[in-house]
Parts: sequence; structure tokens; C-alpha cells
Amino acid sequence: MRNNWNIELVFEEDGNHTACTASLGGQGAPQLKGHGYSRRAPADEPDPQIGESIAASRACSNLSHELLEQAASVIEAHTNMPTHLIG
Repeated sequence: MRNNWNIELVFEEDGNHTACTASLGGQGAPQLKGHGYSRRAPADEPDPQIGESIAASRACSNLSHELLEQAASVIEAHTNMPTHLIG
């Protein structure tokens, strides 16, 4: 069996703040989203690529935690016992 999951990153920016939503999709993939944010320090020069990189990293990190929590819930449903997965 082979599954192919994709992560789509969508950004919203206003010049000082960047928000990113990381959405997991694909055949068999749980429909989960992660969110990440970055804020430019007032003394820094604007550079959208830096804000996007930071926000994307945080969104992917959040998505990974959501995926781990969902997996733990499925394990608990199968075993009827508390599960503590370490990420």
C-alpha cells in the first residue's frame, strides 16, 4: 500500500505580521491543519521571505503536534487505555 500526503502552505501578510496555515491533504490523509505566525521586529528591515519561513516552520510544527495527538486518540480508541506519545 502506498499513500501520498501533501502539505499546502497558505500565507497572509500585512508587512509586519505573517500568518501561515499548513493543511494536510491527500488520499488517506487526516484532514488536519496547523497554524504559525511571525512578527517583524520594528528595527528590522522588511523581508517577506524571512517572515514566511518562520511562520511556515511554526505552522508545520503545529501540524505535526496535531497529527501526533490524533494518532494518540486513535490508539486510545483501539486499546481503551491512555496513550502518551512522545514527539
